[in-house]
Amino acid sequence: MRRFPHENIGPVDQWLRLSVGFVLLVLAGTGIIGSWGYIGVLPMLTAMVRYCPLYHVFGVHTGRPPRRHGS
Repeated sequence: MRRFPHENIGPVDQWLRLSVGFVLLVLAGTGIIGSWGYIGVLPMLTAMVRYCPLYHVFGVHTGRPPRRHGS
């Protein structure tokens, strides 16, 4: 599987995002919480591509150190 060129989400962060997103979607789908729960799609999407734009803006990286080319 091809990885996103600038991934900044580590494995623990990835599973947390998938879990939280899934729970939000289930709760919204069953009517336990309002339709705002469908925002759970966002953490699931960022987990699948292992890239978070907000992490990029703030310089956060929860995975392995980024690879440097030529070193």
